[in-house]
Amino acid sequence: MGNIREMLNPRSVALVGATDKENSVGRAVLTNLLQGASRPLYPINPNRNSVLGIPCFPSIRDVPSRVSLAVIVTPAHTVSTVARECGEAGVPGAIILSSGFGEADPQGKILKEELTEIRKRYGMRIIGPDCLGVILPHINLNTTFLTTNPKPGNIALISRVLGDAILEWGGATGIGFSMFVSLGSMVDVGYGDLIDFLSEDYNTTSIMIYMENVGDAKRFISAARGFALRKPILVFRPGRSEIGARFIVARAGGPTGDDQVYDAVFKRVGAVRVSNIEDLFSMVRVLDARRLPRGPRLAIITNAGDVGIMATDTLVELGGELAIPSDANLNKLDFFLPEQWGRDDPIDMAGHSDMRRYMNTIEAGLHDDGVDGILVIYTPRARAGASDLAQIPIEMFQKTAKPIIVAWIGGERAAEGCRILLQNNVPAYATAEEAVKTYLYMYRYRKNIDLLYETPGEVIHADPPLKNYLKTAVGQAVKDQRRILGTEHALDLLKNYRIRTVKTAVVKHFDEMLRTVREVGLPLLLTIRRVHEDGEDHIISVATEEEAEKVYREVKQRFGREDHAGKQEVEIILQKVVVPDVYRLKLESKRDPEFRTVLGLGRVQEEGGKVCMALPPLNQTLARRFLERAGVYSALKDTDAGRKALAKLEEILLSFSNLVVDFAEIERLELVLWIGQSDVLAGDVKIIPSSDYDDSTPYPHLVIAPYPSRYVTTWSLPDGTEVLLRPIRPEDEPMILEMLATLSEEALRTRFFTPRAITHDLLIRSCNIDYDREIAIVALVKKDGKKRIIGGSRLISEPDSGNGQFAILVHDDYQRMGLGAKLIDILIGIAQEKHLDEIYGLVLTENQKMLALCRKLGFKVKWEPDGVSRVTLSLKV
Repeated sequence: MGNIREMLNPRSVALVGATDKENSVGRAVLTNLLQGASRPLYPINPNRNSVLGIPCFPSIRDVPSRVSLAVIVTPAHTVSTVARECGEAGVPGAIILSSGFGEADPQGKILKEELTEIRKRYGMRIIGPDCLGVILPHINLNTTFLTTNPKPGNIALISRVLGDAILEWGGATGIGFSMFVSLGSMVDVGYGDLIDFLSEDYNTTSIMIYMENVGDAKRFISAARGFALRKPILVFRPGRSEIGARFIVARAGGPTGDDQVYDAVFKRVGAVRVSNIEDLFSMVRVLDARRLPRGPRLAIITNAGDVGIMATDTLVELGGELAIPSDANLNKLDFFLPEQWGRDDPIDMAGHSDMRRYMNTIEAGLHDDGVDGILVIYTPRARAGASDLAQIPIEMFQKTAKPIIVAWIGGERAAEGCRILLQNNVPAYATAEEAVKTYLYMYRYRKNIDLLYETPGEVIHADPPLKNYLKTAVGQAVKDQRRILGTEHALDLLKNYRIRTVKTAVVKHFDEMLRTVREVGLPLLLTIRRVHEDGEDHIISVATEEEAEKVYREVKQRFGREDHAGKQEVEIILQKVVVPDVYRLKLESKRDPEFRTVLGLGRVQEEGGKVCMALPPLNQTLARRFLERAGVYSALKDTDAGRKALAKLEEILLSFSNLVVDFAEIERLELVLWIGQSDVLAGDVKIIPSSDYDDSTPYPHLVIAPYPSRYVTTWSLPDGTEVLLRPIRPEDEPMILEMLATLSEEALRTRFFTPRAITHDLLIRSCNIDYDREIAIVALVKKDGKKRIIGGSRLISEPDSGNGQFAILVHDDYQRMGLGAKLIDILIGIAQEKHLDEIYGLVLTENQKMLALCRKLGFKVKWEPDGVSRVTLSLKV
C-alpha cells in the first residue's frame, strides 16, 4: 500500500498535458490543482514555457525534484510513453484521466495492455484510465476537471465513472466527503485497494460505492469484509433488469457477474445494497449512527390513519413486519389515546394529537420488547406545530438505543421540522414510504453485520476417505475432455462427502435395463444421458412393469444405435423414487464470470422461481442463512420433522460446499434433494468437469480462501503431551475466551501493551479471519477429556508491501516449554510460502524473554520510542 498512500497524500504533483487553453480538460484540472497552494505543482507540456504564469517543463524527467503523483490528461496514444517516463523517473503513482481505453475498442484494449505492462515493470500504481480523477477535501487535493468542490466530511465515494452527479447531490443535502475516486477502466487500482487504504483513514467513517462490475473480486471481498466489521459500506449497483444487465456487459467489454450473485456477495461481506442513489444518502447517516434494529418489527405511530395504512403497505411489501403491541402496552395506550383507537398497529392517535400524546405513545413503544423500531408520522392535523413537535422524538432519541425514524409530512412547516430533526441526528423523511424503506435497510444491515459476528457451532472437520482416488477420476475426465463425469464416479463423490443418495444403478447396455429395473425397484426415474455431450438429459418416470417394458422398447429404438458408439456413448441411470415428492430442492455449483464458483439453491417445483446464491466455503452459520434466504427455513421450521430435515440440510450444504472447495476440476455440479418425513436424500446428480482447469495455484476456482488444512500438524511438549497446532476457526471463540480469561495480568499486558477488555467484538475479529491475508495458529491440548487452547500466533500480510506483522501468546502454564519458538517457526514457514520479504513484530522493550527468543530465531532487534522494540526477520534469499 506504500505507493497508494504516497500518491493519495502527495508532497508534489505533476500535471502532464497542462495547458491554458480555454474550456480544455488540461486547464480545468490545473485550475483545481492550484487550490492546493502549499504543494509544489509542476505543469508538463513540451509546447509551453509557462501555463497560467507557472513555469512549464517539457517532460517529467526535467522536473527539479521527485514527484509523488502524476496526473495525465494527454491523448490516449501518448499515454504509454508518458507512463513509461513516469516509471523511469520513480513516480510512485499516476492518475490517468485520458479516454480511449474501452474494452470494446481493439485499439483501446491494446493500450490498456501496454499500461499494465509498464505498471508491473516499474511498480507504479495507476488510477484510471478513462476516469474523472480523485478529490481529497481534507488535504485540498482535486485532480478532476469537475467544477464541484465538495466540503470535507467523513464519507468516501468510490465509483468507476459516475460520480459528479452523486457529489452534487451530496453537496445539496449538506453532506461532506473524505474522498471521491473515479476508477475508470481499472487497469490497476480497484475497489479493494481503495477500501484497504480507507480502512486506515481516520477521516472516513463510511464508504459509498457505485459499482457496475467488481474488477478484482477476491481483493474486493477481502477488503470489504475487513472494513465492514468496523464501519458501514453502502453499494448501489444498477443492472437488476435484463436490459440493464446487457448495458453493463456492453460497457465492461465482456461477461459480468450474475446480479443475484452480487446480492450474495454484498451480504457475505456485510455491505448494504441500496436500490437508488437517493437511498445512498438516506442510509449513510442512519448507519453511521449505529442505532440498528434487532428485528423487522416496526411500530407505526401516526396522527393520520390513511398515512399509517400507506406506511404499513410499504412495510409488508418490502418484507418487514408490523409490531404487535403487548397486552401491557395496550393497557398503557388506553390511558391517553382516544376511545376509538383500534388497539392495533399502526397506532392511530387521531388528527388532533398534541405533544404529550406523541410523547406518551413513543415512550410506550420504546418499553415494549415486541417493538424493534418506531416510525413517528406527523401531518399538519396535529395541534402542535411541526417544529415544536420535533423536540419530542429528539428527546426520546437521546434516551434509547432503539431506532426512531420520523416522517414529517406537509409543506414548508413540515420541512422546517425535518431540518431541526436532521440537525439533531434524528433520521427524518418527507414521506412515510421513504422512512419505512430506510428502516428495512437498517435491519438488513444489522443482519449482514450479525452474520460476520456470529459464532458458528463446532463441526467435525474430516477429509473424505477416498478424495485422492476421486481426484484422479475427475482429473482423467478432464484430460479425456469428457463433458460429463460418469454417474458411478459422481455417486462415489457424494458418498465420500457423506451426502446420502436415493437408490441408483447405472447400466451401459440397454439389454441390462429390464433386469436392473427389478433390482432397483419401482417406482423409479429413468435417465438417458449422452456422456460426451453437455446436453439435456432424457428423463422418464416409470411406475409399473408394463410401463418399464414399453419404455424399454421405445428408448432402445431411439437411443440403441448410439449405445457404445464411441463419442455418442449413452449412460442409462435408474433411480428409485423412495420419498414422496412433497418438497424438492435443486442444489448446484457453477462458475460465475467474476466471482468464480458460486452455489445456487431453489425449489424444484417453482419453475422460473427464485434461485438463492451463495459463495463457498460455507460454515454452519452461513449454511443456515442460505436456507433462510432460499425460503426453505420458513417452510420447514414449524414441525418436528421439518426441523430435523433442516438440520440434515445444513449438514448436506456443508458437505456440498467442502466437495466444491476440494475439486477445482469440477465446473458444474447439480443435484436434487428429496425432503421427506424421515430423511433427506440426493439424486439426479450431474457433474461437468472443467475444460480449463489450472492447478498452478491453490483453489483457483474460489474468491474466498477456504480453511487452510495444510497447516494442521501435531507437536509434543517436553513432557510428552501432544499438542495440536492448527489454523484458528470461527467456532474457537469460546476456547479463546477461556484462555484469555485465565491469563495473568502480566501476560495480557506484554501481549496487548495496555489493559484491554475481552469483548465479543475482539474475539470474533480474532477468530473469524480472512485466510488469504491473515493466518492465526492455535495450540490445543486435551486435559481431562476437554480441549483447551494454550497459545497461538498470528501473521497478518500487509497488502502490496511484501511484509507481514506477527504476534504470539502462550498461556502462563505452558511458557518455557518451547511452544513460543514452535509457533514462530510455523509462521516463518507460512511467510516463506507467501513469498513475503520480511516479517516483523512489536515487543515491549522490558519483555526480555521474548526479545531473547527472537534473537535466537534470527530476528534483528531495533529500539523504538515509547518502550517498544521492533523485531525483524528478512526472508529474502
